[in-house]
Amino acid sequence: MAILGNIIKGFIDVKESFSSGHNPVEEQQAVLKKLLTKAKDTAFGKHYDFESILESEEPANVFANKVPYFDYNKIQKEWWYRLQEGEENVTWPGHPQYFALSSGTTGNSSKRIPVTDDMIEAIKKTGIQQVFALSNFDFPGDFFEKEIMMLGSSTELKENNDHLEGEISGISASNIPFWFRSYYKPGEEISKIDDWDARVQRIAENAENWDIGALSGIPSWIELMLQKVISHHKLNNIHDIWPNLQVYTSGGVAFGPYEKSFNALMGHSITVIDTYLASEGFVAFQSRPETDAMKLVTDEGVYFEFVPFKPEYINDDGALITDAPSVTLKDVTLDQDYVLVMSTVSGAWRYEIGDTIAFTDVARAEIKITGRTKFFLNTVGSQLSVNKMDDAMKHLEAEFSTKIPEYTICAKRCEDGEFYHCWYIGTEDDLNEAAIAESLDNFLKEANKNYKVARSKALKGVKVKRIIPSIFYEWSGANKKKGGQVKMERVMNEDKFEEWEQFVTEQ
Repeated sequence: MAILGNIIKGFIDVKESFSSGHNPVEEQQAVLKKLLTKAKDTAFGKHYDFESILESEEPANVFANKVPYFDYNKIQKEWWYRLQEGEENVTWPGHPQYFALSSGTTGNSSKRIPVTDDMIEAIKKTGIQQVFALSNFDFPGDFFEKEIMMLGSSTELKENNDHLEGEISGISASNIPFWFRSYYKPGEEISKIDDWDARVQRIAENAENWDIGALSGIPSWIELMLQKVISHHKLNNIHDIWPNLQVYTSGGVAFGPYEKSFNALMGHSITVIDTYLASEGFVAFQSRPETDAMKLVTDEGVYFEFVPFKPEYINDDGALITDAPSVTLKDVTLDQDYVLVMSTVSGAWRYEIGDTIAFTDVARAEIKITGRTKFFLNTVGSQLSVNKMDDAMKHLEAEFSTKIPEYTICAKRCEDGEFYHCWYIGTEDDLNEAAIAESLDNFLKEANKNYKVARSKALKGVKVKRIIPSIFYEWSGANKKKGGQVKMERVMNEDKFEEWEQFVTEQ
């Protein structure tokens, strides 16, 4: 009998019952005041006169009017470079011990995003909130005695002057609470291996020694790890070696495109729980099984604003225009994509994280990630978002009985001088490219009226090339690194796409 597991489960159930009754709007108002109060004596706080914002009757409105939007390039050029030179009290009190390296999906050079002690504490507290929310999923007591495989980037952080650098998953894993370490796999020694292939090989070699109950990580890299374990031990599926695996905590990207290929590695269905941990902070997590939407973390160190995602508010590089209107949590609506803007305990202010979200339940502050501002394809007026592209891949999977975990697209002017949407689709199956293109085109015409209009005007047609999925992962390895938080570009500009096509021909 799972005595310890039932004790833990009982504690979680009791704790969660006393944690109900949150008011997200009030929590956000309190978070903004805490952020402004703590940072008012920093160089940034003095420059934008946080003191007067706090004294105003409507701090949220005054804050939005006084402080401009910042993307990474803007805040790095104007403020964060001073941190990397060792200066203190720049955008947050003190000096950060860590910087999260993030090239994300759109560039080769790493961003260096400050991660303060306050942020690490906020991430820990949010992680505990997520654990307590497991009481809503009604897992058996013995689940809470199983080990958790967390597949992120290396926890071997690099020293750089007076701070340590690494991806946020590695920083978080290097700061896990002491009581959690006995549950955490692959363990500290293997997690420090920087080379992705070597780390996964060690995981495969040790897999039979672990009783894994949950997985956590970005879907594409989790899949590759599972495939390696299955291959190494000559298994039919992952449940042959980890029979008690019950939960997968996804994160970083939408799980939908990976669902079919992921499930093919399982012996039976498991519970998928979405999370949203970015380099800038812990944004949201799925707190109940009735929905796959995620609850915004409204009470732990992050203040959110939302800009309606409309073409007229977005520059060509994906950044917001200066006077794009924002709303706070109390004024958001359903059926509207928003650009997510964050202010945090790491000293990010009105920071454009680059993601777009939509609310599924306003009262609960529950959201879904709908795409990236830079992955909004509007070269010829098609206004095609990533969620529509993901839906199209699901349609193709169903129609052609295949699995398509990866894809990328470019609106490209071809030899005839006309614009085409050029798709590369990752699948192991030998499918007819012309048939895929026709089905894809017809689906998007039905799903997106702007796309349909574009197809009658400037967008001449659709071209599809089928390649094996591993080429996408090798591209990531060649351009950035394998594993960790690396995500494939869903949309490329013509210059990048030329590099991509050259890379594909060389494989």
